[in-house]
Amino acid sequence: MKIKEILSEKDFSLSFEVFPPKRDGDVYDLYRVIGELKRLNPDFVSVTYGAGGSNKDRALEIASYIKNNFGLEVLSHLTCVNTTQEDMEKIIEEFKKGGIENILALRGDPPKGTEKFEKVENGFEYANELVSFIRKRNGFSIGAACYPQGHIESKSLEEDLINLKRKVDAGTNFLITQLFFENDKFYRFLESVRGVGINVPIIPGIMPITNYSQLKRISELSGQNIPKILKNKLERLADKPEEVEKYGRDYAAMQVMDLKVNKAKGIHFYCMNRSDIVSEILKLLI
Repeated sequence: MKIKEILSEKDFSLSFEVFPPKRDGDVYDLYRVIGELKRLNPDFVSVTYGAGGSNKDRALEIASYIKNNFGLEVLSHLTCVNTTQEDMEKIIEEFKKGGIENILALRGDPPKGTEKFEKVENGFEYANELVSFIRKRNGFSIGAACYPQGHIESKSLEEDLINLKRKVDAGTNFLITQLFFENDKFYRFLESVRGVGINVPIIPGIMPITNYSQLKRISELSGQNIPKILKNKLERLADKPEEVEKYGRDYAAMQVMDLKVNKAKGIHFYCMNRSDIVSEILKLLI
């Protein structure tokens, strides 16, 4: 089922993001996690792949397996990195063969060891170009990313909104936000987005904190600020990993509860291939 149809039918959706493991044998651990996530009744599961296009083939294999063996709807990530239009044509055909109906179209991060994204010859420079390319192939529901605090490469939030409008106008059906830790910033972003005529569903992305060092790395890479109150608390707990995880779980639950009260379209959990933490968060909301 296409995600755009799911979102049109439901007031609130639940979804999770997973990624291909680095080692071959670990895929069985991932499928165990998928089985546990299935018990939480998600509306879809998204499958990402590594920077620079690494794990791309494996990600498609995993996405197809989840769709065809677990019976879960899948959102497959697709980036512009190191990919020509001819390559993209072949990938999209493979998606169709694998039963994939939903694509998250992203520009993607620069490959490891490089500082700046570089378009390959006869490739794609921006996500809106990829969205337009996919839209012309028919048969897919297309999602894209959005950034409540602005993309790290944008000069301003205003510039970022212009770029986001281009993606939506190119044929994006729904948006998923980058992780954020301050709901007020999401609500202000939502108001700005609607103000420029973007009316597609927007799903907030939440990442439960399980490791403070990991959080700092992700925040630096994405340009997302860690709120002072959250940072101070985590620094005091830095040498107590179990307490960091408990606080991170409670903080995420607080965010989700507030988002539900304020009529968010759903929640997309960046669950880092863990089912236990999101299961515990959802229990806190019952």
